[in-house]
Amino acid sequence: MDFELSEDQKMARETARDFAEKRLRPHAAEFDEREEIPREFYAEAAELGFMGVMVPEQYGGMGMDAVSYACIMEEIARVCAAFQIGLTVHNSLACGALECFGTEEQKQRYLPKLAKGEWIGAYSLSESGAGSDAGSLRLPCARDAQGYVLNGTKAWVSSAGFADLFVVFASTDPKLKSRGISCLLVEKGAPGFAAGKKEKKMGVRGSDTRELVFSDCRVPKENLLGTENEGFKVALSLLDRGRIGIAAQSVGVAQAAFEEALSYARERRQFDKPLSDFQAIQFKLADMALGIEAARLLTWRAATVLGSGQRATREASMAKLFASQNANRVVYDAVQIHGGNGFIRDFPVERYFRDARVSEIYEGTSEVQRIVIARELLKK
Repeated sequence: MDFELSEDQKMARETARDFAEKRLRPHAAEFDEREEIPREFYAEAAELGFMGVMVPEQYGGMGMDAVSYACIMEEIARVCAAFQIGLTVHNSLACGALECFGTEEQKQRYLPKLAKGEWIGAYSLSESGAGSDAGSLRLPCARDAQGYVLNGTKAWVSSAGFADLFVVFASTDPKLKSRGISCLLVEKGAPGFAAGKKEKKMGVRGSDTRELVFSDCRVPKENLLGTENEGFKVALSLLDRGRIGIAAQSVGVAQAAFEEALSYARERRQFDKPLSDFQAIQFKLADMALGIEAARLLTWRAATVLGSGQRATREASMAKLFASQNANRVVYDAVQIHGGNGFIRDFPVERYFRDARVSEIYEGTSEVQRIVIARELLKK
Protein backbone atom coordinates (compact mmCIF):
# COMPACT_ATOMS: atom_id res chain seq x y z
CA MET A 1 0.00 0.00 0.00
CA ASP A 2 1.44 3.37 -1.05
CA PHE A 3 1.53 5.99 1.73
CA GLU A 4 2.81 8.91 -0.29
CA LEU A 5 0.70 11.91 0.72
CA SER A 6 -1.39 13.68 -1.91
CA GLU A 7 -1.05 17.40 -2.49
CA ASP A 8 -4.26 18.03 -0.54
CA GLN A 9 -2.99 15.95 2.38
CA LYS A 10 0.33 17.77 2.36
CA MET A 11 -1.47 21.11 2.35
CA ALA A 12 -3.63 20.06 5.30
CA ARG A 13 -0.51 18.99 7.19
CA GLU A 14 1.33 22.23 6.44
CA THR A 15 -1.65 24.38 7.41
CA ALA A 16 -1.93 22.57 10.74
CA ARG A 17 1.80 22.91 11.38
CA ASP A 18 1.72 26.63 10.62
CA PHE A 19 -1.22 27.18 13.00
CA ALA A 20 0.41 25.10 15.73
CA GLU A 21 3.75 26.85 15.48
CA LYS A 22 2.42 30.39 15.27
CA ARG A 23 -0.57 30.27 17.60
CA LEU A 24 -0.15 27.32 19.98
CA ARG A 25 3.57 27.08 20.62
CA PRO A 26 3.87 30.51 22.31
CA HIS A 27 1.12 29.51 24.75
CA ALA A 28 1.47 25.71 25.19
CA ALA A 29 3.42 25.88 28.45
CA GLU A 30 0.98 28.50 29.75
CA PHE A 31 -1.99 26.27 28.93
CA ASP A 32 -0.34 23.50 30.94
CA GLU A 33 0.42 25.78 33.89
CA ARG A 34 -3.02 27.40 34.00
CA GLU A 35 -4.79 24.12 33.21
CA GLU A 36 -7.06 25.74 30.65
CA ILE A 37 -7.17 26.77 27.00
CA PRO A 38 -9.17 29.89 26.05
CA ARG A 39 -12.01 29.13 23.67
CA GLU A 40 -10.70 31.69 21.21
CA PHE A 41 -8.10 29.17 20.07
CA TYR A 42 -10.83 26.72 19.10
CA ALA A 43 -12.51 29.53 17.16
CA GLU A 44 -9.27 30.14 15.25
CA ALA A 45 -8.96 26.42 14.53
CA ALA A 46 -12.53 26.47 13.22
CA GLU A 47 -11.64 29.22 10.73
CA LEU A 48 -9.12 26.80 9.22
CA GLY A 49 -11.68 24.00 9.06
CA PHE A 50 -10.18 21.98 11.91
CA MET A 51 -13.49 21.66 13.78
CA GLY A 52 -15.12 19.82 10.90
CA VAL A 53 -12.26 18.08 9.16
CA MET A 54 -14.19 15.04 7.90
CA VAL A 55 -17.69 16.53 8.10
CA PRO A 56 -19.23 16.56 4.59
CA GLU A 57 -19.26 19.93 2.87
CA GLN A 58 -23.07 19.90 2.69
CA TYR A 59 -23.09 20.29 6.48
CA GLY A 60 -20.45 22.99 6.57
CA GLY A 61 -17.39 20.80 7.00
CA MET A 62 -14.20 20.42 4.99
CA GLY A 63 -15.00 16.92 3.72
CA MET A 64 -11.37 15.83 4.06
CA ASP A 65 -10.20 12.22 4.10
CA ALA A 66 -9.07 10.34 7.19
CA VAL A 67 -5.35 10.56 6.36
CA SER A 68 -5.59 14.36 6.18
CA TYR A 69 -7.31 14.22 9.55
CA ALA A 70 -4.49 12.11 11.02
CA CYS A 71 -1.88 14.52 9.63
CA ILE A 72 -3.67 17.52 11.16
CA MET A 73 -4.02 15.83 14.54
CA GLU A 74 -0.33 14.87 14.57
CA GLU A 75 0.85 18.39 13.84
CA ILE A 76 -1.38 19.91 16.51
CA ALA A 77 -0.29 17.32 19.10
CA ARG A 78 3.36 17.91 18.21
CA VAL A 79 2.99 21.36 19.78
CA CYS A 80 0.10 21.00 22.26
CA ALA A 81 -1.42 17.61 23.02
CA ALA A 82 -3.95 19.16 25.39
CA PHE A 83 -5.46 21.23 22.58
CA GLN A 84 -5.42 18.27 20.23
CA ILE A 85 -7.53 16.21 22.64
CA GLY A 86 -10.37 18.68 22.33
CA LEU A 87 -10.09 18.62 18.54
CA THR A 88 -9.95 14.86 18.18
CA VAL A 89 -12.89 14.22 20.54
CA HIS A 90 -14.92 16.89 18.77
CA ASN A 91 -14.12 15.55 15.29
CA SER A 92 -13.89 11.78 15.66
CA LEU A 93 -16.43 11.13 18.40
CA ALA A 94 -18.97 13.97 18.47
CA CYS A 95 -19.13 14.85 14.77
CA GLY A 96 -18.43 11.22 13.91
CA ALA A 97 -21.41 10.02 15.94
CA LEU A 98 -23.75 12.34 14.06
CA GLU A 99 -22.23 11.54 10.65
CA CYS A 100 -22.56 7.80 11.15
CA PHE A 101 -25.78 7.50 13.16
CA GLY A 102 -27.65 10.79 13.08
CA THR A 103 -30.95 11.27 11.33
CA GLU A 104 -31.01 13.88 8.59
CA GLU A 105 -32.80 16.24 10.96
CA GLN A 106 -30.13 15.72 13.63
CA LYS A 107 -27.35 16.29 11.12
CA GLN A 108 -28.95 19.49 9.87
CA ARG A 109 -29.52 20.72 13.40
CA TYR A 110 -26.07 20.05 14.87
CA LEU A 111 -23.34 19.40 12.30
CA PRO A 112 -23.14 22.93 10.82
CA LYS A 113 -22.74 24.42 14.31
CA LEU A 114 -20.07 21.88 15.20
CA ALA A 115 -18.20 22.17 11.91
CA LYS A 116 -18.06 25.97 12.17
CA GLY A 117 -16.90 25.84 15.78
CA GLU A 118 -20.00 27.63 17.02
CA TRP A 119 -20.58 24.60 19.21
CA ILE A 120 -18.01 22.21 20.66
CA GLY A 121 -18.81 18.54 21.02
CA ALA A 122 -17.94 16.13 23.84
CA TYR A 123 -18.28 12.38 24.30
CA SER A 124 -19.31 10.60 27.48
CA LEU A 125 -19.05 6.83 27.69
CA SER A 126 -16.98 6.09 30.81
CA GLU A 127 -18.13 6.11 34.42
CA SER A 128 -16.20 5.84 37.66
CA GLY A 129 -17.00 2.11 37.75
CA ALA A 130 -16.98 1.50 33.99
CA GLY A 131 -13.74 2.32 32.23
CA SER A 132 -12.25 -0.49 30.16
CA ASP A 133 -15.46 -2.45 30.75
CA ALA A 134 -17.62 0.27 29.22
CA GLY A 135 -20.44 -2.19 28.63
CA SER A 136 -21.07 -2.26 32.39
CA LEU A 137 -22.04 1.43 32.56
CA ARG A 138 -25.01 2.13 34.85
CA LEU A 139 -26.20 5.70 34.31
CA PRO A 140 -29.97 5.19 34.70
CA CYS A 141 -32.12 6.36 31.81
CA ALA A 142 -35.87 6.12 32.33
CA ARG A 143 -38.37 6.52 29.51
CA ASP A 144 -41.57 8.56 29.53
CA ALA A 145 -43.97 9.94 26.92
CA GLN A 146 -41.72 12.89 26.06
CA GLY A 147 -38.39 11.07 25.95
CA TYR A 148 -35.79 10.11 28.52
CA VAL A 149 -34.82 11.09 32.08
CA LEU A 150 -31.21 10.81 33.26
CA ASN A 151 -30.07 10.55 36.88
CA GLY A 152 -26.47 9.94 37.91
CA THR A 153 -22.95 10.82 36.81
CA LYS A 154 -20.44 10.20 34.05
CA ALA A 155 -16.66 10.48 34.42
CA TRP A 156 -13.52 11.72 32.64
CA VAL A 157 -15.27 13.78 29.98
CA SER A 158 -12.89 15.86 27.85
CA SER A 159 -13.96 19.47 27.13
CA ALA A 160 -16.83 19.07 29.60
CA GLY A 161 -16.41 22.55 31.08
CA PHE A 162 -17.16 24.39 27.84
CA ALA A 163 -18.72 21.90 25.40
CA ASP A 164 -22.16 22.62 23.96
CA LEU A 165 -23.27 19.16 22.82
CA PHE A 166 -22.63 15.89 24.63
CA VAL A 167 -22.90 12.39 23.18
CA VAL A 168 -23.99 10.47 26.28
CA PHE A 169 -24.39 6.74 26.74
CA ALA A 170 -26.88 5.52 29.37
CA SER A 171 -28.64 2.36 30.45
CA THR A 172 -32.22 2.19 29.19
CA ASP A 173 -32.63 -1.48 30.12
CA PRO A 174 -30.26 -2.63 32.91
CA LYS A 175 -31.39 -6.26 32.58
CA LEU A 176 -29.88 -6.40 29.10
CA LYS A 177 -26.52 -4.96 30.27
CA SER A 178 -24.52 -3.85 27.22
CA ARG A 179 -27.49 -4.68 24.98
CA GLY A 180 -29.61 -2.22 26.94
CA ILE A 181 -27.49 0.91 26.39
CA SER A 182 -28.76 3.88 24.40
CA CYS A 183 -27.01 6.96 23.03
CA LEU A 184 -28.47 10.42 23.63
CA LEU A 185 -27.58 13.93 22.48
CA VAL A 186 -27.64 16.25 25.48
CA GLU A 187 -27.30 20.00 25.03
CA LYS A 188 -25.49 22.30 27.42
CA GLY A 189 -27.99 24.11 29.61
CA ALA A 190 -30.53 21.29 29.65
CA PRO A 191 -32.46 21.42 32.95
CA GLY A 192 -30.96 19.03 35.48
CA PHE A 193 -27.62 18.77 33.64
CA ALA A 194 -24.31 20.26 34.79
CA ALA A 195 -20.57 19.73 34.47
CA GLY A 196 -18.89 18.80 37.75
CA LYS A 197 -15.48 19.49 39.20
CA LYS A 198 -12.43 19.76 36.99
CA GLU A 199 -9.99 16.88 37.41
CA LYS A 200 -6.41 17.67 38.46
CA LYS A 201 -4.34 15.66 36.02
CA MET A 202 -0.70 14.63 35.67
CA GLY A 203 -0.50 15.60 32.00
CA VAL A 204 -2.46 17.21 29.16
CA ARG A 205 -3.48 19.63 31.87
CA GLY A 206 -4.87 22.23 29.49
CA SER A 207 -7.60 19.80 28.49
CA ASP A 208 -10.72 20.43 30.58
CA THR A 209 -11.69 17.04 32.03
CA ARG A 210 -14.71 16.76 34.32
CA GLU A 211 -17.56 14.57 35.47
CA LEU A 212 -21.13 15.14 34.27
CA VAL A 213 -24.00 15.30 36.75
CA PHE A 214 -27.61 14.52 35.83
CA SER A 215 -30.52 15.19 38.16
CA ASP A 216 -33.89 14.46 36.55
CA CYS A 217 -32.40 15.67 33.28
CA ARG A 218 -34.99 15.37 30.53
CA VAL A 219 -33.84 14.58 27.01
CA PRO A 220 -36.43 14.74 24.18
CA LYS A 221 -37.01 11.53 22.27
CA GLU A 222 -35.83 13.15 19.04
CA ASN A 223 -32.37 13.34 20.65
CA LEU A 224 -31.97 9.57 20.65
CA LEU A 225 -28.99 8.80 18.40
CA GLY A 226 -29.45 5.56 16.53
CA THR A 227 -31.76 2.87 17.87
CA GLU A 228 -32.84 2.49 21.49
CA ASN A 229 -30.85 -0.20 23.36
CA GLU A 230 -28.25 -0.35 20.58
CA GLY A 231 -26.08 2.48 21.79
CA PHE A 232 -23.17 0.22 22.63
CA LYS A 233 -22.86 -0.60 18.93
CA VAL A 234 -22.58 3.14 18.33
CA ALA A 235 -19.81 3.41 20.93
CA LEU A 236 -17.83 0.47 19.55
CA SER A 237 -18.05 1.66 15.96
CA LEU A 238 -16.74 5.12 16.89
CA LEU A 239 -13.72 3.72 18.71
CA ASP A 240 -11.86 3.14 15.44
CA ARG A 241 -12.01 6.87 14.72
CA GLY A 242 -11.08 7.79 18.27
CA ARG A 243 -8.11 5.42 18.36
CA ILE A 244 -6.72 6.81 15.13
CA GLY A 245 -6.89 10.27 16.70
CA ILE A 246 -4.95 9.12 19.76
CA ALA A 247 -2.43 7.27 17.59
CA ALA A 248 -1.84 10.53 15.71
CA GLN A 249 -1.51 12.36 19.01
CA SER A 250 1.07 9.85 20.18
CA VAL A 251 3.09 10.29 16.98
CA GLY A 252 2.98 14.06 17.41
CA VAL A 253 4.17 14.02 21.03
CA ALA A 254 6.91 11.52 20.19
CA GLN A 255 8.05 13.66 17.25
CA ALA A 256 8.23 16.74 19.46
CA ALA A 257 10.26 14.92 22.12
CA PHE A 258 12.59 13.48 19.49
CA GLU A 259 13.24 16.89 17.95
CA GLU A 260 14.10 18.35 21.35
CA ALA A 261 16.39 15.41 22.19
CA LEU A 262 18.16 15.60 18.83
CA SER A 263 18.79 19.32 19.20
CA TYR A 264 19.93 18.97 22.80
CA ALA A 265 22.30 16.09 21.95
CA ARG A 266 23.97 18.22 19.30
CA GLU A 267 24.41 21.23 21.57
CA ARG A 268 25.12 19.73 24.98
CA ARG A 269 28.79 18.91 25.57
CA GLN A 270 30.20 16.40 28.03
CA PHE A 271 33.79 15.15 28.25
CA ASP A 272 34.79 17.78 25.66
CA LYS A 273 32.44 16.63 22.92
CA PRO A 274 28.73 16.80 22.03
CA LEU A 275 26.42 14.16 23.45
CA SER A 276 25.62 13.19 19.86
CA ASP A 277 29.16 11.86 19.47
CA PHE A 278 28.49 9.10 22.02
CA GLN A 279 27.27 5.83 20.54
CA ALA A 280 24.91 5.27 23.47
CA ILE A 281 23.08 8.49 22.56
CA GLN A 282 23.20 7.76 18.84
CA PHE A 283 21.50 4.41 19.40
CA LYS A 284 18.75 6.07 21.44
CA LEU A 285 18.14 8.61 18.69
CA ALA A 286 18.10 5.90 16.02
CA ASP A 287 15.53 3.84 17.94
CA MET A 288 13.40 6.93 18.55
CA ALA A 289 13.34 7.86 14.86
CA LEU A 290 12.58 4.27 13.85
CA GLY A 291 9.66 3.97 16.25
CA ILE A 292 8.15 7.28 15.15
CA GLU A 293 8.27 6.36 11.46
CA ALA A 294 6.69 2.97 12.15
CA ALA A 295 3.96 4.52 14.33
CA ARG A 296 3.18 7.15 11.71
CA LEU A 297 2.84 4.56 8.95
CA LEU A 298 0.59 2.37 11.10
CA THR A 299 -1.59 5.42 11.78
CA TRP A 300 -1.80 6.35 8.11
CA ARG A 301 -2.63 2.76 7.21
CA ALA A 302 -5.48 2.68 9.74
CA ALA A 303 -6.75 6.02 8.43
CA THR A 304 -6.58 4.74 4.85
CA VAL A 305 -8.63 1.66 5.71
CA LEU A 306 -11.17 3.77 7.61
CA GLY A 307 -11.42 6.22 4.73
CA SER A 308 -12.09 3.42 2.25
CA GLY A 309 -15.29 2.58 4.12
CA GLN A 310 -13.96 -0.69 5.48
CA ARG A 311 -14.01 -1.71 9.13
CA ALA A 312 -10.67 -0.58 10.59
CA THR A 313 -10.84 -2.13 14.06
CA ARG A 314 -7.67 -4.21 13.81
CA GLU A 315 -5.65 -1.49 12.09
CA ALA A 316 -6.82 1.25 14.47
CA SER A 317 -6.03 -0.83 17.56
CA MET A 318 -2.60 -1.76 16.21
CA ALA A 319 -1.82 1.88 15.44
CA LYS A 320 -3.05 3.10 18.80
CA LEU A 321 -1.22 0.40 20.75
CA PHE A 322 2.11 0.77 18.98
CA ALA A 323 2.06 4.56 18.70
CA SER A 324 1.14 5.13 22.36
CA GLN A 325 3.73 2.69 23.68
CA ASN A 326 6.34 4.12 21.35
CA ALA A 327 5.53 7.66 22.49
CA ASN A 328 6.17 6.66 26.08
CA ARG A 329 9.48 5.06 25.11
CA VAL A 330 10.53 8.13 23.14
CA VAL A 331 9.69 10.66 25.86
CA TYR A 332 11.48 8.47 28.41
CA ASP A 333 14.67 8.52 26.33
CA ALA A 334 14.27 12.23 25.57
CA VAL A 335 14.26 12.99 29.29
CA GLN A 336 17.23 10.66 29.78
CA ILE A 337 19.22 12.45 27.08
CA HIS A 338 18.47 15.77 28.76
CA GLY A 339 19.66 14.41 32.11
CA GLY A 340 18.71 16.62 35.04
CA ASN A 341 17.45 19.31 32.69
CA GLY A 342 14.78 16.93 31.46
CA PHE A 343 13.30 16.84 34.94
CA ILE A 344 12.55 20.56 35.17
CA ARG A 345 9.84 22.60 33.48
CA ASP A 346 12.29 24.93 31.75
CA PHE A 347 12.63 22.22 29.10
CA PRO A 348 9.55 21.06 27.15
CA VAL A 349 10.44 17.35 27.34
CA GLU A 350 9.19 17.42 30.93
CA ARG A 351 5.71 18.31 29.66
CA TYR A 352 5.90 15.79 26.81
CA PHE A 353 6.79 13.09 29.35
CA ARG A 354 3.63 13.85 31.35
CA ASP A 355 1.42 14.29 28.30
CA ALA A 356 2.40 10.96 26.74
CA ARG A 357 1.46 8.78 29.70
CA VAL A 358 -2.30 8.93 29.26
CA SER A 359 -2.09 7.80 25.62
CA GLU A 360 -1.81 4.21 26.84
CA ILE A 361 -4.97 4.63 28.92
CA TYR A 362 -7.74 6.55 27.16
CA GLU A 363 -9.56 5.30 24.08
CA GLY A 364 -8.80 1.81 25.37
CA THR A 365 -5.82 0.79 27.46
CA SER A 366 -2.87 -1.04 25.96
CA GLU A 367 -4.20 -4.23 27.53
CA VAL A 368 -7.59 -3.72 25.86
CA GLN A 369 -5.93 -3.07 22.50
CA ARG A 370 -4.19 -6.43 22.71
CA ILE A 371 -7.52 -8.12 23.44
CA VAL A 372 -9.09 -6.40 20.43
CA ILE A 373 -6.20 -7.27 18.11
CA ALA A 374 -6.14 -10.91 19.22
CA ARG A 375 -9.90 -11.16 18.78
CA GLU A 376 -9.63 -9.80 15.25
CA LEU A 377 -6.79 -12.18 14.38
CA LEU A 378 -8.65 -15.22 15.67
CA LYS A 379 -11.87 -14.54 13.81
CA LYS A 380 -12.85 -17.23 11.33
